[in-house]
Amino acid sequence: MLPVLSAKETDSIKKRLMERANTDYSGQQKIVDEVLENVREKGDQALFSYIARFDGFEANANNLMVTEEEINRAFGSVDSSLLTVMREAAENIEEFHNRQRRENWFIEKDGKYLGQLYLPVEYAGVYVPGGKAAYPSSVLMNIIPAKCAGVTNIFVATPAQGGKVNPVTIAAAKIAGAHKIFKMGGAQAIAAFAYGTESVPRMDKITGPGNIYVALAKKSVYGQVGIDMIAGPSEVLVIADDHANERYIAADFLSQAEHDELAACMLVTVSREKAEAVRTEIIRQAELLPKKDIVLKSLENYGTIIVAETLDEAVETANRIAPEHLEICTEDPQALLPKIRNAGSIFLGEYSPEPLGDYFAGTNHVLPTNGTARFSSPLNVDDFQKKSSVIYYSKEEFEKVFRKVEAFAQAEGLDAHAQSAAIRFEG
Repeated sequence: MLPVLSAKETDSIKKRLMERANTDYSGQQKIVDEVLENVREKGDQALFSYIARFDGFEANANNLMVTEEEINRAFGSVDSSLLTVMREAAENIEEFHNRQRRENWFIEKDGKYLGQLYLPVEYAGVYVPGGKAAYPSSVLMNIIPAKCAGVTNIFVATPAQGGKVNPVTIAAAKIAGAHKIFKMGGAQAIAAFAYGTESVPRMDKITGPGNIYVALAKKSVYGQVGIDMIAGPSEVLVIADDHANERYIAADFLSQAEHDELAACMLVTVSREKAEAVRTEIIRQAELLPKKDIVLKSLENYGTIIVAETLDEAVETANRIAPEHLEICTEDPQALLPKIRNAGSIFLGEYSPEPLGDYFAGTNHVLPTNGTARFSSPLNVDDFQKKSSVIYYSKEEFEKVFRKVEAFAQAEGLDAHAQSAAIRFEG
């Protein structure tokens, strides 16, 4: 467990991490394909049938949505201190994401103008896992960026065991700004959001985490509807020097390892002594955790300690791995920030642990995994907007260039295109 490797072995580490995505889910995909087809073809009939089968809830058009009475009961049953924390976290998330909003722009010159409009999607569907556990942080992280983008229809789908939705989920959804909450889960919920049914409007964008059936369903409907991303197992990479506190690093490792047995925890340090100290501390702390078995299996599978010769080599190792979460625990973490090219979310210093970003700071915790931080970003306001180009030419300005448009079209063998440009000034 926790082998100590050199930075020269980074490529083999990357390959091993990527193999986590190669699991054969053909059996689950077959089930998902059947659910998607049935809901697409039969609408509410199929949706209600699957809800009864998987959630033990006899859903119909009248009881599919959470009512105002249920919302009021939820707020009355959730601990007031948790409500206060959720509201404060929501304020932090909204403040951060409001900064991402863009303004329309135009270039005007000599009787023409070009521009770009930023327009929110009309319908955003947020999937929220159900069951005994509640994940209010994910509710806030998915709904609030849509709200900041200006989406006017933000709908939540969550499983309702026996017709009851976890009150924490309801409260978080309303605090975040959801407009409706549907009692539906699994691939059937994704199908309803993607295709629409008699009771569920069709969404333009679907976001939110879920089990493998939800993930495969989202992947399958992409192209007919937008999705946030294909999420992989969680991962954290810590860059540390001699000044780093091994107790803090170990705790941050274990906060990721407890997710599941595929979570990847990596330390890149310039000190072999620090590497050994962290390994010892990880083993000590792991023994004390309620999810000890999951943690130890995760560390056995993907726990890695890398010793680099310099901090620059440590940074380059991190850039090549492109981790979901990157913690920089060095004497001067800000000095390394300009050198980071690939990371989902970056945590600077020993008092900015990864769970701070998960829950409270305001940055989004829906992050690219499996090296996709090389080309993608955390969930943000842009994910709930699309851009429309605007073109205006006066007659005088178009007359100056129509022959050039015609020439392009003729070069591509598109005679009707050429005629469309020339007809305004010929004959």
